[in-house]
Amino acid sequence: MDNNLETNNCILATNTFTITSTNTAVSCIESLRILKNQHIVIHIIHFSETEDFFQILKNSLENIFPNAQIVFLEHDDKQKIYLTAYALKSELSLKDANNKIFSKLYKDNRIKESNIKDYQNKLFNRYFIDHLTNLPNLYQLRHDLEESDEFSLIILNIDNFQIINNFYGLTVGDFVIEQVGIHLKENLKEYKIYRLSGNEFALVIDRSMFFYDLKEHLRELYEELKQIVIQYQKIDIFIDITLASSATSNKTNIFSKVEMALKHAKELGVAFWIYEDRMNFEHNYQKNIYLTKLIREAINNNKILPYYQAIVDNKTSKVIKYESLARLIDSDGNILTPNEFIPISKQIKSYSTITKTIINKTFEAFENSDIEFTINLAIEDIVSNEIFRFIMDKLKHSKVSHMVTFEILESDAIDDFLKVERFIKEAKRYGAKIAIDDFGEGYSNFSYLTKIDIDFLKIDGSLIKDIHNNKNSFLVVQAIVDFANKLGIKTIAEFVHSHAVMEIIKELGIDYSQGYHIGKPSLFNMPRNTQ
Repeated sequence: MDNNLETNNCILATNTFTITSTNTAVSCIESLRILKNQHIVIHIIHFSETEDFFQILKNSLENIFPNAQIVFLEHDDKQKIYLTAYALKSELSLKDANNKIFSKLYKDNRIKESNIKDYQNKLFNRYFIDHLTNLPNLYQLRHDLEESDEFSLIILNIDNFQIINNFYGLTVGDFVIEQVGIHLKENLKEYKIYRLSGNEFALVIDRSMFFYDLKEHLRELYEELKQIVIQYQKIDIFIDITLASSATSNKTNIFSKVEMALKHAKELGVAFWIYEDRMNFEHNYQKNIYLTKLIREAINNNKILPYYQAIVDNKTSKVIKYESLARLIDSDGNILTPNEFIPISKQIKSYSTITKTIINKTFEAFENSDIEFTINLAIEDIVSNEIFRFIMDKLKHSKVSHMVTFEILESDAIDDFLKVERFIKEAKRYGAKIAIDDFGEGYSNFSYLTKIDIDFLKIDGSLIKDIHNNKNSFLVVQAIVDFANKLGIKTIAEFVHSHAVMEIIKELGIDYSQGYHIGKPSLFNMPRNTQ
């Protein structure tokens, strides 16, 4: 309830109530009894004057205030009744009082409407303004570009923003974003600056540029901006950036095009990249979308399968084991290799499911066989607590744990030797063996062969496939074999694709071979011992 003296010459006091129940109605009536002997006008604002509760309230008021004028005003709220009683000067007629009251209500309503409109405008403006930097945001940028025919859009990304956030904290991260916005606005007068989401800003210049002009423009812009330093409490925070733009005359999907160029620049580690239609980035994105759908369908429909490729003993030429290789079968029966679907499966968090599927099916296939088998593992499998526990549980409960060899991809960087050593130690407790796969690809680290207990070394196919006509490949493989022999590690040659290669492999003393010359990967229900 509000009681206040009015400053005009007709109303002595105003009493306002909000009625939500019978109890509040009784309380309201009791409070109004003090006005019993005064001239009053009562406004009841309710959903409907035909409702029983309204009629009861009205009758009660008329009994107490027989001379009062009761006016009904309608609103849409079914839950609440608003009641306002106006105490009038005795010499004032009710007609005059009503005119004064409605004049006052009209004035109050105009003020409220004005306030609401101002508030709506503020909200609307905030919708187009970034709250941290007070720069126009993505929505404003989209609106501005729709209104412009001639422009060049450049996106600036702060490369090391995540590191800044992690190291200094979110408060400093916000401060950095704010200060970068100020720096851009103060130093790039010819651009309109926008804050996009996260660590990105947009720079718009009101002219279109062709590729070579834009390339030179970005080069100069990068040189100007690459030295941004933000000072926070006497600490210098250096800002690393990447720029991207588009040189296509077709402005359709301009944001997607520039974002694709930015992603490409980051993948290459270059200062900037310019989108051109001939780059066909959209095709790659469409392919990734297609593969994402394909992988999920394959997992749900049991279409992730192990194929098996034979490994022979070079001395006896007999098959001594099979390598399990993951394959995806699409709805048309096409077979996809790991290189085609594993990278996307990691992005969509399906990789561990595929790994466990291949392990389960391979163990099941060899459970009643006396043939050894191998399974590929990435370093991320070994350091994953989920996969580690899964593999150890599988080894613990399988009767062929002593027949399996886990092949660890050498091309993956080994950052945590302790976890690798833990995996090898635990796996060997159950009789499993360990191989290093793809040795010789990329940076090959001989030193870690002396640190971990392995049984086999698979020499990468890039060295084996040309060994019959490439002297350097021959010398590298020869060094690897000699090194492995001294450590007591058996060697396996991959990609043995011809008789000529096979003869050189045997000449070098490599223990085992694998490749199309011996047999292609194939799907079969139960490996058979061909010895």
